[in-house]
Amino acid sequence: GCDASILLNTTSGEQTERQSPPNLSLRGFDFIDRVKSLVEAACPGVVSCADVLTLITRDSIVAMVSLSQKQKKTKNKNKNLS
Repeated sequence: GCDASILLNTTSGEQTERQSPPNLSLRGFDFIDRVKSLVEAACPGVVSCADVLTLITRDSIVAMVSLSQKQKKTKNKNKNLS
């Protein structure tokens, strides 16, 4: 899992980590697959699944922190209005 092998799709009938029972509850593969397709179209054969996963993780964390900060500011602003 730490080498992004969970992102590999089944080929030639061989089961991958993605289809392994402990991983069936994982979500987000559609999004990751779309991003990988877009990156692959722009830079064929250059960016690995691990690279895509790293970038998605980084950008998701930045987005979550930004959202959290906005919510905190809104909460504090509303507190001052009451």
